[in-house]
Amino acid sequence: MNICNCQIILIITLTVLIAVLSAGCTASETRQEFKEAIINYSDNLPVTDDKTENNIHKTKSSGATIEEKIGQMLMIGFRGYTADNDSQIADDIRKGRIGGVILFDQDVALGTDERNIRSPEQVRTLNSQFQGYAEEIPLFIAVDQEGGKICRLKEKYGFPATVSAEYLGTENNETLTRNAGKNLAGMLKKNGFNMNFAPVVDLNVNHNSPAIGRLNRSFSADPEVVTDNAGWIIEEHRKSGIITAIKHFPGHGSAMADSHLGFTDVTGTWSEEELIPYQNLIEEDLPDMIMTAHIYNRNLDPDYPATLSEKTVSGILRNKLGYEGVIITDAMDMGAITDSYGLRDALKLSINAGCDIFLFANNIVYDENIAEKSVSIVKELVEESEIPEERINESYDRIIGLKRKYLPGNYTNV
Repeated sequence: MNICNCQIILIITLTVLIAVLSAGCTASETRQEFKEAIINYSDNLPVTDDKTENNIHKTKSSGATIEEKIGQMLMIGFRGYTADNDSQIADDIRKGRIGGVILFDQDVALGTDERNIRSPEQVRTLNSQFQGYAEEIPLFIAVDQEGGKICRLKEKYGFPATVSAEYLGTENNETLTRNAGKNLAGMLKKNGFNMNFAPVVDLNVNHNSPAIGRLNRSFSADPEVVTDNAGWIIEEHRKSGIITAIKHFPGHGSAMADSHLGFTDVTGTWSEEELIPYQNLIEEDLPDMIMTAHIYNRNLDPDYPATLSEKTVSGILRNKLGYEGVIITDAMDMGAITDSYGLRDALKLSINAGCDIFLFANNIVYDENIAEKSVSIVKELVEESEIPEERINESYDRIIGLKRKYLPGNYTNV
């Protein structure tokens, strides 16, 4: 397709949008018309490589070393209620091996409730310790606080009660959902967090899906209900200065298996409708971050699950849906990855696919030295030209840009 034809299609797209707006349609009707026009436009665009001069993201990074840049691409979980000065996690933060931490209330590998969360006061102290070790660039401090069954900050530890996404989607009431989002964000802010791995935008396609439907994590099977409720949650978090990460791209709601436990194939159950919430929210410039799923779909990529798939991450999320923000992987220690890929291959594939942050929850499989190992492996892959250094720079710039937007800190030497 030549430039002239692209321009003609774009003019038609804009004309459709203007006509819809002029007709006084409702917000959902306007979004539907615009969505259909964008789909038609996107389907006729040539797929571009991230390295082409047409790529909107330009690398700016300069002051950091390659190790520091890779470190910002790592988010790590650890064991402990405190982060003492001589602990491994404190050493990793001070030496720039990680850019973020994630807290849990349960240790899956040990099968206990002894992990990171005991009380609000303890959590606030722990999070303050984390940031104290980050001398220049502040840390992302994250938690899965979706509401309902997926909450790390539970009532039994002294935190306020929450409601599930399914409840909010069933009610589908803006005031109710905004209040829930405001309460979640306020709780996180008060206790030293700056990131929530929520909201879930998976469609409730399979009500018995072990990872989504059965846990009441989805707002609805209706993509418009999901879009609206997720948008209200995101906006309320933004008001409190809390970063959100919508998940699990390109859609986990139809899965018959749980990717925490192993290989999860959605080839026969997934549909393009599951992309609609992502498309809608991206059009509204709402996602701060998007988390990938470890699901396999041979119709999208016959070789790799989504997290490791360049066709899915760069081809669909970046190029087709036009997302330019930070992409984070789901936990790389989940069975869907570790059962089939070694650490070196998983890191290489996820970075080359277009992911910016790789999450090691360190919960299903625990490795105290995972940060040091990962930085060393990725640096080696760059030196061997297995990963272009430009990819590291792109991810680093996106991460620093998001941190500058939300987190006060000293970015002088960045």
